Amino acid sequence: MSQKLSIIIPAYNEENTIKFILDKIKKVELIENVTKEIVIVDDCSSDNSLAVFNEYKVANSDLDIVILTHSTNKGKGAALHSGISKATGDILVVQDADLEYDPKEYNVLLNPILEGHADVVYGSRFMGGKPHRILFFWHSIGNKFLTFLSNMFTNLNLTDMETCYKMFRTEIIKSVHLQEKRFGFEPEVTAKIAKIKGIRIYEVGISYYGRTFEDGKKISWKDGFRAIYCIFKYAIK
Repeated sequence: MSQKLSIIIPAYNEENTIKFILDKIKKVELIENVTKEIVIVDDCSSDNSLAVFNEYKVANSDLDIVILTHSTNKGKGAALHSGISKATGDILVVQDADLEYDPKEYNVLLNPILEGHADVVYGSRFMGGKPHRILFFWHSIGNKFLTFLSNMFTNLNLTDMETCYKMFRTEIIKSVHLQEKRFGFEPEVTAKIAKIKGIRIYEVGISYYGRTFEDGKKISWKDGFRAIYCIFKYAIK
């Protein structure tokens, strides 16, 4: 019996890009006959995102699409909590609604899990020879600093803790009690899975097509300080 991949998409005001990312997901042929479940969580978008999601679902009835909605804007982490709780796949991956990450690379992340080596796989923007858009120097320094700080407390040797592309065996991520509502999800989930006895965490190189703030990028320096707080908070819990 083939396994299923649940693709969790937290979305807030992404009407301009969501069709493109869903088309990319649709075109991906997963290895070993793995099937796809797409779980979109609309975090109370103020634009036309929800209508676009519903139109896409109707127009693509061959896809297994689940649409969840929040009545108030709660944040990326909260959207992920909702999506994870409803996922029915054997394996789960986080996918942003923008175009920074390429769904064609799901197979790169899937491989260590399907071969029985990994329980969790992170896609690193800072390893391997794949293309990366050149953007903000201080953002890259900030990401590397947060990864370094996280590694100090988790005793992992990750190169990209803040990456969007995190893939889990679903039973593992469902067993983790997650609290962070915004971008603190990344350090929190990393700290908590690192504490699971016998957990097998792998990292693979991925490409990165970063956005500018003009393109709609939402994370800010305030989220960086929150990430530092979360690293300390969940290290001692």
